[in-house]
Amino acid sequence: MKMTPAQTLAHFAAGLCFEHIPEHVVRFAEHLLVDWFGSTVAGHGARPVMGIVRFTRAMGAPGPSEVIVEHAGNSPWLAAMANAAASHVAEQDDVHNGAVFHPATVVFPPALAVAQAIGASGPAFLAACVAGYEVGIRVGEFLGRSHYKVFHTTGTAGTLAAAAAVGHLLRLDAGQMLHAFGSAGTQSAGLWEFLRTAADSKQLHTAHAAGAGLMAAYLARDGFTGAADIFGGAQGMAAGMSQDADPARLTDGLGGGEVRRWATAETSFKWHASCRHTHPAADALLAVMQAGHLQAGDIAQVVAHVHQGALDVLGPVVDPGTVHQSKFSMGTVLALVARHGHAGLDEFERDYQSDATRALRDKVRMQLDAEVDAAYPRRWIGKVTVTTTGGRVLHGRVDEPRGDPGNTLTRGEITAKALRLAAFSGGAGEAAMQRAVESLWQVASWPRAPWLLAERGA
Repeated sequence: MKMTPAQTLAHFAAGLCFEHIPEHVVRFAEHLLVDWFGSTVAGHGARPVMGIVRFTRAMGAPGPSEVIVEHAGNSPWLAAMANAAASHVAEQDDVHNGAVFHPATVVFPPALAVAQAIGASGPAFLAACVAGYEVGIRVGEFLGRSHYKVFHTTGTAGTLAAAAAVGHLLRLDAGQMLHAFGSAGTQSAGLWEFLRTAADSKQLHTAHAAGAGLMAAYLARDGFTGAADIFGGAQGMAAGMSQDADPARLTDGLGGGEVRRWATAETSFKWHASCRHTHPAADALLAVMQAGHLQAGDIAQVVAHVHQGALDVLGPVVDPGTVHQSKFSMGTVLALVARHGHAGLDEFERDYQSDATRALRDKVRMQLDAEVDAAYPRRWIGKVTVTTTGGRVLHGRVDEPRGDPGNTLTRGEITAKALRLAAFSGGAGEAAMQRAVESLWQVASWPRAPWLLAERGA
């Protein structure tokens, strides 16, 4: 009998073997892991992150899984929540364009916490993470553009990604994995309304997704049942959370005994420390300024030609009141890029509300572009029109922003980024961070998942 898309996805997640993952995908997963770790350490000290960390500390007790920003242990569930919150605050964690989804922040935290707790090997951990990426990305694509207009896909699809990763580590069979999906999907949550008032909910979205997915997998192992068709059922995720859901996306490249598409390797790295929707225009503006030999003071107006998703997410942020909210302001990001050549953590921290940045921010506007919108979300094209104070009109374009698969970061750049993020937050000393990063690059040879910054049991 033909399997449903949910069953096909569950069979894949349960049955994936490390030995069957192509070497280039394994190497790419290592890049994603190191990149995630840098973002996690960067969350050290951030107010909303530390609020969630204090909650997990109060609710838990010393345990086998490392809370990275605390250099301490807790239960797998609570450690996963704390690390998921920490890795999503610097706005430097990865993103899959087609799914409009940040996989690392909801896959690596629960997988690492469980791997540490059960003593899983590096290959077992990596295979679980690839399963989580593949499932989460396909669920994000399935839910579609209409879902993203209201829902933060990382919080919703993220529950399924976390369930797949943890379920794989717990060796769930396909039937149990399907139940885990049902329990994860019914807990999917995350609304964009928080952006309008600079609320802290984005960190709660990832913490909840990691914890809910982990719980769903453990419950399924214990015989707890979930909806058989949480995706396409009459009262499932598509019915309640999307107007353009495409069930075919759930199994794209799967089935027939082989994997024809490895979505993990399609993931993009973030160069600028801001919402990914700002990156294409930021890179296009940099290209214009370089070609036209412009300085920030030469700019009279910038029009960022964008897709509808950028208008939906960035449009409500008119006068950002916090560093984090400013990362969702197209005007602020382009102003920082024009003034400093890069919108990194340091640039945001010291200059997001300066008079010069605010003045340039107010010269930026977004405009829906038919070509850019038609390509989205498969491709995130960057186009800008710059009018100079001298009256020149210049046009800039990038087809692959820095960090996209065709313009990706090297191993050296990812290492340097991770060390830079740690130095910014003070979450780890230079020597300790270098040791942790080197250990992460050797993940495929781990006999068991280690703690990364703290001594196990400290």
